Amino acid sequence: MSVKIIVGTQWGDEGKGKITDMLAAKVDLVVRYQGGNNAGHTVVVGDETFKLHLIPSGILYSTVACVIGNGVVIDPSILLGEIERLAQQGVHVTPDRLKISSIAHVILPFHKLLDGKQEEERIDGSKIGTTGRGIGPAYTDKVARAGVRMIDLLDASVLEKKLRSRNWESVLPNHNLNIDDVVNELCGYGEQLRPFIEDTSLFVNRAIQAGKRIIMEGAQGTMLDVDHGTYPFVTSSNPIAGAACIGAGIGPHKIDQVIGVTKAYSTRVGEGPFTTEETGDMGQYLREKGCEYGTTTSRPRRCGWLDLVVLRYAIRINGLTEICLTKLDVLDGLKTIRVCTAYDTCDGRLEEFPLDTSVYATAKPIYDEVPGWEEDISQITDFSQLPQNAKNYVKYISNLAGVPISMISVGSKRSQTIHLLKR
Repeated sequence: MSVKIIVGTQWGDEGKGKITDMLAAKVDLVVRYQGGNNAGHTVVVGDETFKLHLIPSGILYSTVACVIGNGVVIDPSILLGEIERLAQQGVHVTPDRLKISSIAHVILPFHKLLDGKQEEERIDGSKIGTTGRGIGPAYTDKVARAGVRMIDLLDASVLEKKLRSRNWESVLPNHNLNIDDVVNELCGYGEQLRPFIEDTSLFVNRAIQAGKRIIMEGAQGTMLDVDHGTYPFVTSSNPIAGAACIGAGIGPHKIDQVIGVTKAYSTRVGEGPFTTEETGDMGQYLREKGCEYGTTTSRPRRCGWLDLVVLRYAIRINGLTEICLTKLDVLDGLKTIRVCTAYDTCDGRLEEFPLDTSVYATAKPIYDEVPGWEEDISQITDFSQLPQNAKNYVKYISNLAGVPISMISVGSKRSQTIHLLKR
């Protein structure tokens, strides 16, 4: 048995899709355990680029089965569109390759309208920067015990009863809502997805009992966790490792490893505090060199230096056993590289992440400066061949984090990877 969790250690966009894709070559099952289509994974295979939003990255291997777990909120129209786009790229998603939890909650058309309305009504300074995909309202209805689940799309009478009990006309006045049309639309999606829908907790647990090798894939990142992130500027679910058990329906004793994915610098999308953000030329340099634009929204990402305070926090609350360092090549050509090791705050010097968002929002980064390197490292696949300063940077991060770095990504392609640990 081998069950690994892959989690982002920053604000998402760390390159989890590539890491999952790399590790999926040697597994039997990849499980997505939280989030919705507000997340996106970009995987490059040869000259082909695949953009995934709900379907796990393992789908690109014909020998790997994929699961969308109960912790995910699903927009069925988006999911069907993703299946169609993959087919156009030669990847055929069949019921034996993809399993969808019958109790995963559904993003309704009403949720998307409500998402936009709520963000529009927030006053300046309190806007979240939501993608407007309806994810937050869907999770709200789930917790309020007013949600619709995938299994409900298979019975029109149950679905209609649930939709009418919510009284959407009062929630969204002046929108000319037609419940009958929504029921027909969703039931149509349900019929198309019926062969994929099942008890995925049972499926995953049976796979574990059979000794299958499994990856649990999260979306977003630690600092967007609704409990442990920079609240309220967070997502509406728990991307951290502990949520994998809930979002897939397995026991915690079945987890073997927790792999954190860390970008060699930092980025975040949307609103919220970001201590190491560079708003001038350096931020623009990192954005353009790293192609830092959202997979789902194409929004430009805010960029800054690596924050070891955040990384140590992510290591602690996820229980990371190793780190995959991505986009090291983006730092090529820099004479010096900054790394934040502590904060100067109203409470003095802090080396641990402050849970009070107001303290973090006003914190000033305390930097170490390390020498950079001039060489292009994007084609290097052996750690010993890296420039000495690049090797020193990797060792520096690992030493201060206290966790081994097992893999380094130096480009978007599978081949642009340096393996430090044998698997």
